[in-house]
Amino acid sequence: MNTSDIYERIYAGFIAKAIGVRLGAPVEPTIWTLERIQKTYGEVTQYLHDFKNFAADDDTNGPVYFIRVLRDCGLEFTAEQEGRTWLNYAAEEHGMYWWGGFGRSTEHTAYLNLKNGIRAPLSGAIATNGAAVAEQIGGQIFIDSWGWLNPGNPARAAEMSARAASVAHDGNGLHGARWVAAAIAQAFVAGSIGEIVAAAMAQIPGDSEYARVATAVIGFHAAHPDDWRACRKMLVADFGYDRYPGVCHIIPNAGVLIMAVLYGKGDLPRTAEIATMAGWDTDCNAGNAAAIVGTFQGLQPGWDKYRKPINDFLVTSGVLGTVNILDIPSFARELTVLGQRLNGETPDPLWAEDFERRGVRFDFDAPGSTHGFRTDGLNRILLRHSGEVHTETSRGALEIQLDRLERGQGGRVFYKPWYRQAEFDDERYRPMLTPLADDGQIVKFKLKLDPWNGDGNLRVVPYVRRAMTQRLEEIGAWLVPASEDWQDYQFAIPDGQGEAIDEIGVLVEYFGRLKFLGRLFLADFSIGGPGRVVIDPRLEKLEWGGVTRFTWNRGYFTLEDGRMHVHTATDADAWTGNAYLRDTRVTAWLTPLAGSSHLVSARVQGTSRFYAAGVEAGEAVIVKEDHGTTVLAKAPFAAELGREYRIELAVIGDRLSLTVDGVALLSATDGAYRYGMAGIRMASAGRMSIGRLEIEDLA
Repeated sequence: MNTSDIYERIYAGFIAKAIGVRLGAPVEPTIWTLERIQKTYGEVTQYLHDFKNFAADDDTNGPVYFIRVLRDCGLEFTAEQEGRTWLNYAAEEHGMYWWGGFGRSTEHTAYLNLKNGIRAPLSGAIATNGAAVAEQIGGQIFIDSWGWLNPGNPARAAEMSARAASVAHDGNGLHGARWVAAAIAQAFVAGSIGEIVAAAMAQIPGDSEYARVATAVIGFHAAHPDDWRACRKMLVADFGYDRYPGVCHIIPNAGVLIMAVLYGKGDLPRTAEIATMAGWDTDCNAGNAAAIVGTFQGLQPGWDKYRKPINDFLVTSGVLGTVNILDIPSFARELTVLGQRLNGETPDPLWAEDFERRGVRFDFDAPGSTHGFRTDGLNRILLRHSGEVHTETSRGALEIQLDRLERGQGGRVFYKPWYRQAEFDDERYRPMLTPLADDGQIVKFKLKLDPWNGDGNLRVVPYVRRAMTQRLEEIGAWLVPASEDWQDYQFAIPDGQGEAIDEIGVLVEYFGRLKFLGRLFLADFSIGGPGRVVIDPRLEKLEWGGVTRFTWNRGYFTLEDGRMHVHTATDADAWTGNAYLRDTRVTAWLTPLAGSSHLVSARVQGTSRFYAAGVEAGEAVIVKEDHGTTVLAKAPFAAELGREYRIELAVIGDRLSLTVDGVALLSATDGAYRYGMAGIRMASAGRMSIGRLEIEDLA
């Protein structure tokens, strides 16, 4: 398989995963039995709910975040390192996992074990937690990415997935991880569904309960290949929830997963529909089954009714706010690069740059890709992917269909680099989002016009929209796009005086006398270069338990008298900016109100990996956090409660320096972290307020 083939299969598989999760989520609660689903919805052939935007789900959080152990710890990771990855990217008791309680939720139990010093794999072992906890469904629902990283190599996919899953699972929980990852890996090269199932079966113990339920389903399917409902009745009778302990045991759901894969006959929509109609853990089973079959089948026009609402966009809910705004083609590139590195191959330099890009790059190379672009304009501006027209450096473009615009009519075509809480109507796994585009960054794209009817007077202008006021800012002059060749557009995002942007795109307007019918193509869209983040608390709101534009871990956050307040009984952090900021100066106008620790942070790579500096316990300090604190520099400094300080932490290369109220106090050298977010931190109980926070790129 060449790189393009692998990339497109990963892209198809992840879209399929998202389709399955979105289809199954509305009937996930156990009150939705097979009979109730059938009585309410009949034969499921479409999404059961319309979502403005489908918010984060644990089934997609895990595949995005757990593989980051390969970034942080290297390609030969250990279970212990994966356990640290769980701690590092999850905010405690919100987002990421189902926080259902210790001894009830496997992931919550493992998290608390890890937090209290029980290292993986003991954190997830039967010897630690008992089989009832260790063999819940999570062993298989988070591990799709390990299959995508190992195309055609089910043995390595199974081994890596079991190592990763051992953080929280054991026994049949690990067999489920091995089965699903091996099936996805084999799906790249398989000639049939039967070959996929056989390869997955070869990676689990033949005498396990997982193998027993799988063999029962395989045998029933062989005898009754067209009656999945009869197979489901067999599962209820022989492997039902009443036979296994815990909230959501893996064995009954493994039966549904394998049933859907077999009875779906290699068709993604039918596979996801069967897994949804079957009940039990519908979003998990439909997501896993769809990921396997989607990788096998590859993108098909028959997916469109399920694929179009996904629109290449997914939200996750770890602590990295820009990573949480997920562009599926870009994530598929990330997995492709990781897989190449696992095989000792050298990725394309541009793809390697994308791997840690401080911005976005959309090439529309993936078949049908839209990169999350949207439109607003009287239902006369429609978007779809085009492979017919493209630039010299890409294989596709965004086709903007303009349908009979009359004089004065038009609309917006845009990408959203940030979202507010009101834009979602499903918040089970509360996401935290920071903008993917900042003031001063350079936006580039190309346009080309294909007019069919009209008198040529169609004009466009680039724009951005401010998120809090919804103000549109036109940038440059209105121009009629060229039709003979691509026309380049480039502009810097203007200074917003502390207000974020949530749209970047073009305004379209027709001012001719004849109705306009034609197409406008957009290609090679990117946002990049140095930028500047300014947080003025007077412009922010309280949303999702925190403050807009921040992700957070622990603590209580409020907005009072134009300032952001942080109050904690332990430690607390809030972060903003891009996850791949490099050389930066972070400045906070900060007032200690109680306690002894008041810091700013930089190159934040999670809850437990970052630099911080400020005032703490009668000293000025620069520290490194790496699942434990190292003091890099310190000097006496008696901070006064109630007094505002301007605290600056500059990180340039491996050089860190602390300035307070314009006076340089400390410097240190450390090269552990090359990039990360920025923010504020309290390392112990107390309270402080922030009047302003600035992050400046020092490129």
